[in-house]
This record gives sequence, structure tokens and C-alpha cells, in this order.
Amino acid sequence: MSWWQAVILGLVQGLTEFLPVSSSGHLAIGREILGVEASGDLVFEVAVHAATVLATIVVFWEPIVQLFKGLFKFRYNDETDYVCKIIVSMVPVFVVGMFFKDWVEALFSSLLVVGVALLVTALLLFFSDRKPSRLAAEGAQARNGISYLQAFLVGVGQAFAVIPGLSRSGTTISTGLLCGVKREVVAQFSFLMVLVPILGEAFLDLTGGDFAASSIGVLPLVLGFAAAFASGLFACKAMIALVKRAQLKWFALYCAIVGLVVVAFCIF
Repeated sequence: MSWWQAVILGLVQGLTEFLPVSSSGHLAIGREILGVEASGDLVFEVAVHAATVLATIVVFWEPIVQLFKGLFKFRYNDETDYVCKIIVSMVPVFVVGMFFKDWVEALFSSLLVVGVALLVTALLLFFSDRKPSRLAAEGAQARNGISYLQAFLVGVGQAFAVIPGLSRSGTTISTGLLCGVKREVVAQFSFLMVLVPILGEAFLDLTGGDFAASSIGVLPLVLGFAAAFASGLFACKAMIALVKRAQLKWFALYCAIVGLVVVAFCIF
């Protein structure tokens, strides 16, 4: 991977991580267009995902600081409640990471999987604007606007979103909306719940020697990280505004078109 390819893929990652169009899917498509071979270790993907996590921390710096302040009061308050619900949401993706990691990594080599998953993303986004479920009343009465059951169901959505082409932000936000979580609540929860899993994956790869064994050079990794961070800052702020004010059906249309093109390319 050359430095300019890393920059382009970093920009793609940063923009698509927060928009509900699947960053992993677009990375796979971008590699195919640029002629970049899919690396066997996913180190580049981990690096650019870490960059978008850093962008999330910058955007949500004040809420994150408030959460830590509340935790250190050592009593059950709104901040403790919120953190506990984030932990509950991480259980499904933890199970997938522990028992199905090799199977998930194998999916990244299939462009057909990406195309089909993008079509699934389109369906989720389309139906997310429908009438919310009966769980809406439960969320409205719960602390922080989201119940433990809703948090777990959003976490299930995140677990399925490890499939390339199935948008993480699109799946978690759509799942939350379908469960009746308010738009402004699910947008923040969706972006904050991913911090620990991605940082944890990056830490395990670093300590496990995967970065040292990577065939990708240091310069492409650094430039890809910087590009993903810069574009991620913009996309994160834009997506928060979009979720609060607009319907997601236009993103559904985009994912459907791209998914159909990818599937047709793979078949024909």
C-alpha cells in the first residue's frame, strides 16, 4: 500500500465510519478500485478505526468528562447508569470477538458479502423511520432516555455490524430508533458505545505483535490515521445533526444502489 492509497482509504474510513453507509464495506470497495490487496492482518483497518475513535473522543469530550466525574462520586447516578448501559451494550460484540473473530476476518475477503450486507443496511435504514416499537414507553421512562433492554438490543445490532458492508452506525442507530429510543439519545449512545471495543482491539493487536508483523509500512499507517481522524471529525458532527433533523431514507437509497452495483459486479 502506497502513501497516497493510504490517504484515500483513510478519508473513506473517516467519512463513512459515522455516516450510515458502512466504513468496512467502503474500505473493501476502495481497495478493489485502487488495486490494493487486502492485508491478512487487518492492521490498517484497526489503525483507521482507532483514528475515528479519537475523533469521537474529541467531539464528545465534554460528555465523556462528565461521565468520569460522575463515576468517581462512587454512587449510582445518571453517569453510572449510562456507563453501565454502555457495558451491557458491549456484551454481544464481546461474544463475537471471543468466539467468531476468525470467521469475521474471513468475510473481509469477499466483495459479494459486502454488497449483500449493504442491501441489508439499506433495509434497516429504511425501516428505522417507521413507527417505533412498544419499547418506546420503556425508554422514555428510563434514566438517560434508554433502558437496559434497549441498550442490549443496540449492542446486538453492533455485534452483527462486524460483517463488512453492514454499517455499524447505521445498524446501531436504526436498532435504537426501531426500539423507540429518541434520535438525540441514540446518536450519542451509538458513537460512545464503540469506544471501548475498538480501542480494546487496537490494544490487543499492539500487545500481540500484529503491528510489528504487518506488511504495511509506517508512513502509510500514519497518513491513513491522520486522514481518517480529520475526515472523521467532520463526519461525526455532520451525522449528529442529520440524525436529529433528517430521515435516513436517503442513506438507505445510497446503500441500496451501491449494494446492487457491487453484487452485479461480483456476479457478472
